[in-house]
Amino acid sequence: MRQTIKNHHQFQTDTDAPLAVTPYFLAKCRPTLFPGDARYGLIVTKKTFKLAVDRNRAKRLIRVWIRECADMMSPDMDYIFIIRGLILRASKPEGVKTMKKALKQLANSELVHNA
Repeated sequence: MRQTIKNHHQFQTDTDAPLAVTPYFLAKCRPTLFPGDARYGLIVTKKTFKLAVDRNRAKRLIRVWIRECADMMSPDMDYIFIIRGLILRASKPEGVKTMKKALKQLANSELVHNA
C-alpha cells in the first residue's frame, strides 16, 4: 500500500508536469522524493463538494480505484489526484477503467517528458 502525501508544499508540481484529464479527476505525477516508496495525494475541495459526506465519499471511491490499479503506478513517481464533482456518479468498473487509462497516459507522457 502506498503512503499518502500530507504536507501542503509536497502537493506542488512543475507547470510542465505530466497531466491526465478525466471526467472524474485530474492526475499529475512527479518524481518521488523517496525512490522505491512512491506516494499519492488527494485534493478534494469544499468548493467542489459542499458537504463533508460527499468529500469523504469521493476520497473513498478514488482510493478503491487506486488500489485496483496499484500495479500500473510507477514506484519512482508520486501521483496527485484532483477530484472533480462527477466522481460521485461513477460506478466502480467505470472508475477503474478511467484510472487505468489515466495512468497509461501519465506513463506515456512521463517517458516522452524524460526523453
